[in-house]
Order: sequence, then C-alpha cells, then structure tokens
Amino acid sequence: MEIHESAEDYLEAILRLSQKSSEVRSVDIAAMLGVSKPSVSHAMKLLREDGYIAMDRYGTVTLLDKGAEIARRIYERHLVLSYMLESLGVDPEIAMADACKMEHDISDESFAALKEHFGVQACAGMMDK
Repeated sequence: MEIHESAEDYLEAILRLSQKSSEVRSVDIAAMLGVSKPSVSHAMKLLREDGYIAMDRYGTVTLLDKGAEIARRIYERHLVLSYMLESLGVDPEIAMADACKMEHDISDESFAALKEHFGVQACAGMMDK
C-alpha cells in the first residue's frame, strides 16, 4: 500500500484528535498540522476517494479500517522514536520533530530492531497519550 508522507501525517493527526474528541473536523486537523483549511479540504477529498476516511454531512472525519491501520503504524513509530531519542538525552521538542521526519522513512526491519534493542514491546499504553 503506497501512500504519501503528507497523507500519513493527516491520518496520524485524525487518529490523535479522535483520541481526544469523538468529533474530528477539518479545522482541528488544520490547527494541529499548521496548514490551511483549503489544504486540509483537498487532502480529505483525496483520502475519502481512496477509502482511508469517511466524512459525514456535518464534516466529521472518521478513519476507515485501512486509514486507521496506517495511522496507528505511523503514530506508534512517532511515539517509539520520540521515546528513544529522549532516552538518549535529546531535548523532547527536538526528539518529537526528528521522530516526525524519521517515522515515514524507516523500514519495518530497522524499526523492529530498534524496538527490540530499546526493549519497547507494545505501545498500546503510549498510543493513548
């Protein structure tokens, strides 16, 4: 499943926002990602057409199964990579920014090896943050 980095960012943002509120709207996504509402509208249209999200008539955004799968994978990488960098003494803000860059490009094999090396098993608890 080939998906662009920006689409992964949108899906991750939807997941994170849905953990805080039952209703996720385009304006919330724009604020979280620091992008314009028209950019979000265009992205939501593409994600909806590709079957990653659904939007109701009120503009509430919901992840569909394949969108949620990608969002969870990217968010887990974000959390684990941030944790690893912070545990190495990197400033939390820098660790978070670097994790955002790394989460999209690291291979599954390398990510699994890092998780094993750092003793990070499941991130279920971390993903609720």
